[in-house]
Amino acid sequence: MELKPVAKRFVLHWGEMGSTWGVNRTVAQIHALLFIAGRPLNADDITETLGVARSNVSMSLRELANWNLVKTVHLLGDRREHFETIADVWELFRTIVRERKAREFDPTIAVLRECLASPEFAAEDGVSQVRIKETLALMESLSTWAGEMIRLDAPTLMKLIKMGAKVQQFVRKGES
Repeated sequence: MELKPVAKRFVLHWGEMGSTWGVNRTVAQIHALLFIAGRPLNADDITETLGVARSNVSMSLRELANWNLVKTVHLLGDRREHFETIADVWELFRTIVRERKAREFDPTIAVLRECLASPEFAAEDGVSQVRIKETLALMESLSTWAGEMIRLDAPTLMKLIKMGAKVQQFVRKGES
């Protein structure tokens, strides 16, 4: 499969962004390729299109599957496995938020709660205690908010996003 210039730019940029988000560049490029292709691709197609090692493609597909971003599909007349990603950009967003919450927020909240519950917590200096409590409160609030946002349908979520600036203006007026 040969990528046209805009699709190629999209895939390359998604790989660069993946790196800034803590995701392997090839993993992000494969995800972008599957997203932009709009059809299932087999590992050989991915290898050829991106010019990466077949073993790298296999490992990257496994990682994407672990993130629930890729699933295996079978096509009639072809014994090879093909892979596709979520086509709906909103569902893709929800999946990424859900997975990051589970992998990053939930463990952090658990550790912060353990710190607060620890008998040694009282021996920490006041600044440390306050900062741990504040961090936990923030993380729990953000986690709750994220959970609520991913349950909304796309039109409602879009309305909330568009309301963001108006809400900020309203809140700022109330602070004056």
